[in-house]
Parts: sequence; structure tokens; C-alpha cells
Amino acid sequence: MSEQTQPEAGRFGARLEAALAARGRFCAGIDPHAALLRAWGLDDDVAGLERFALTATEALAPVCSVLKPQSAFYERFGSRGVAVLERVIATARQAGALVCLDVKRGDIGSTSQAYADAYLDPASPLCSDAVTVSPYLGFGSLTPFVDTARKHGGGLFVLALTSNPEGPEVQHARTADGSSTAGERVADRVLSHLAALNAAETGGTGLGSFGAVIGATLADGVVTHADVDFGGPVLAPGFGAQGGTVADIARIFGPAAPHVLASSSREVLAQGPDAGRLAAAARAANDALAAQG
Repeated sequence: MSEQTQPEAGRFGARLEAALAARGRFCAGIDPHAALLRAWGLDDDVAGLERFALTATEALAPVCSVLKPQSAFYERFGSRGVAVLERVIATARQAGALVCLDVKRGDIGSTSQAYADAYLDPASPLCSDAVTVSPYLGFGSLTPFVDTARKHGGGLFVLALTSNPEGPEVQHARTADGSSTAGERVADRVLSHLAALNAAETGGTGLGSFGAVIGATLADGVVTHADVDFGGPVLAPGFGAQGGTVADIARIFGPAAPHVLASSSREVLAQGPDAGRLAAAARAANDALAAQG
């Protein structure tokens, strides 16, 4: 993997660090579930999708450091849904929010490069500040994403320790050079790779651009504070309606909590379609996280 880095002002890690300081640590998901569209009194069609997604984006982008649209909820409407996603990304960035496009892609070779170009190359209408990716075809399969992120000043959030019940089957497995009782967990190997990428990028100064996805509802003992000291940001889904609390963020991440994006969609989006209530909910989440310290 190339160790070429962007100028400091262009790095995703530097931009994110500034955004966290200015706007707080709450990350709002823009996820147009069919049930949420109905709750807003909208039809589950492209018109409803557009009304929902743009209303939420226009309300939340000015008050959140990061917005995280889940691509699948737009893709289910085909090309017209993807066109709405393009508008969501552009609207959010124009309002000063960073965009993490939640796609969880993972492939190899030229296919991986095509995905990277789609989401991280400024020539693409889907270009975002960062993207979620899966390392479970081997961390080296992410090389096109890493190199493209470096080239364009983008960032990655790599799946590491997710809170879904199926996750441990792969993430807690021991690497080939270990055993059933010793050796490194697969997730720990992922975090080690991220630490190396961030050290190469920053030299240990500032926040790196290569982050991890670690759930906000993990049980005690699944991750230690040392595990999350890998020099990059954490995206912590499961905050809010899925049960993760401010206390959980402190418990799981400890000293790394200032670089943790606590992510929620349903709890905030349920406050719509009133734009004022949406923005107030995001501000309240930011205030609660800031009070944690």
C-alpha cells in the first residue's frame, strides 16, 4: 500500500477532527426505512423518499458534524433513488457536514477499485468524505480503497467489532497463527492494520483517516480501551433507539471517546417531519455527548 498522504488540510482525519470540535460527536443516519416514511405520512415511493431524505438532510446537516446515509434505502428505488442519494450527499456537504456513505462494500481487485472510485473520487456524483467497508475478504483486499482515500483526502470506516449477534462468528475467530485459546482475534488484526495506516499517515500527530466500526452496545470485555487506541476515529452504531447510551460510549471507549462518532438514525428521524424537532434532537444528542467529556 502506498504511504502517500494528502496535505494536512485535505486529510479526512484532519477535517473530521475540526468538525468534531466545532459541531460535536453525534452522527445522524439518513435512513429512509419504509416504516419511517409511513410515520411521516409519506408514501413508500420515490416522491416520499425524496421528501423524507431532503427534509432530514436540510434540518440535520447544519447541526451535525457527520451525516451517514445508508445507500441500500436509496438503491431499492433504482436509479431514481440513487439520484436522491446524490442530492442528499451534495446538500449535506454544502451545509458544512461531512458525509460518511454507509455501503459496507468489500471485494477484490478491479471491482474494489471501481467501488472506491464511485464513493471517494471527486469526479463521481456519489463522492463522499468517507465510506464504510468490510475487510472480511482479507484486509489487503481494501488496498484500492486505502490508496483512493489517500489520493483524494477521503476516509474509511472499516468493520471491526459490530454489535449484531452474528458478528462474533467471524470477528472473534482466532487468526491462523493462533489457537482456540491464544492468538489474535480477527477483529484485533483489523485494528492493528488500521493503527499502521494511521501511523504512516500522521506520524502519531493528529487524528488519522482510517477508522473502525465498533458497536455502541458491546458487552464488557469485548473490547478494551487499548484496543481502540489505534490513532483513528470510531463509528459507533447502535446509539439511541438500539440501546446504546452516553454511558456506554464512556464505558466501551474510555479515553478514545472524544474521537467516537455516536451514530443514530431512528431515534432522531422519528422526530420528523418537523425540521425544528429534528434539529433539536440532534443538538440534544450532541449536548449529552459533550457533557460526558
